[in-house]
Amino acid sequence: MYDLSPSLPPLPGVGYKPQHYRDILDAAAPVGWLEIHAENYMGDGGRPLAQLRALAQRFPISVHGVGLSIGGAGPLDPEHLARLKHLVDWLDPASFSEHLAWSTHDSHFYNDLLPLPYTDATLVRICDHIDRVQETLGRPMLLENPSSYLAFARSTWEEPAFLREIARRTGCGLLLDVNNVFVSAVNLGFSPQGYIEAFDLDRVGEIHLGGHDEDEDDHGEPLLIDSHGRAVAEPVWALLDVVLERSGPKPVLIEWDTDVPEWPALRGEARRAEAALSRAAA
Repeated sequence: MYDLSPSLPPLPGVGYKPQHYRDILDAAAPVGWLEIHAENYMGDGGRPLAQLRALAQRFPISVHGVGLSIGGAGPLDPEHLARLKHLVDWLDPASFSEHLAWSTHDSHFYNDLLPLPYTDATLVRICDHIDRVQETLGRPMLLENPSSYLAFARSTWEEPAFLREIARRTGCGLLLDVNNVFVSAVNLGFSPQGYIEAFDLDRVGEIHLGGHDEDEDDHGEPLLIDSHGRAVAEPVWALLDVVLERSGPKPVLIEWDTDVPEWPALRGEARRAEAALSRAAA
């Protein structure tokens, strides 16, 4: 089993964007930590790596992967895993995470993180993949709950129990994306509070918040899209309070990946997360 003692501080962090580099460095205490997407830093040099090295001297860094395809039917891509290991070895981040999803099939790569049925066979495959990642990196990873737009009739596990069993078998931690919980709850018609009650909060190493877009499906029913392109919605902030009341303070990340705002707007979201953490601590 791996040591899951917290290595990120229970403070607000933000997803790092290069246009905010100078704002972050010039501020006395802008945020508690930063997250990067692993695939953006797998090159051999240049300005992105130089900036990352400078930021890592001042902030704990969380590395968030989007390309391993943990839930894929085939084996993990050894070249991608080798590039990830190289990044993790020199950066020595405070945390590494990936998604409960798949994005590759044979030689095809997809732009979306795609869902999978929660079955015993899927469970074994995902655990094998996580074991491979953790053995290669020599550290535990966190696995993130997905945003869902459909449910598989074949599924025999509820998602919180499925994630709990993966963590038990592999020793990995969990990343709780509160916006994903809310999006999935609206799209699939379940209680987000009930989901949180069933979730293994003791194994959560990070909490994520992000924005979503509102739409309708073909039947005129509400459909939420996990876009990361706007401010966090009010019901998601309320759900964060429910989580933190049960779990106590945890590292909380603001994700804003498209239509990225100016730094003051992103910093404002982080300050709101800081206020939620202060309430939980009190």
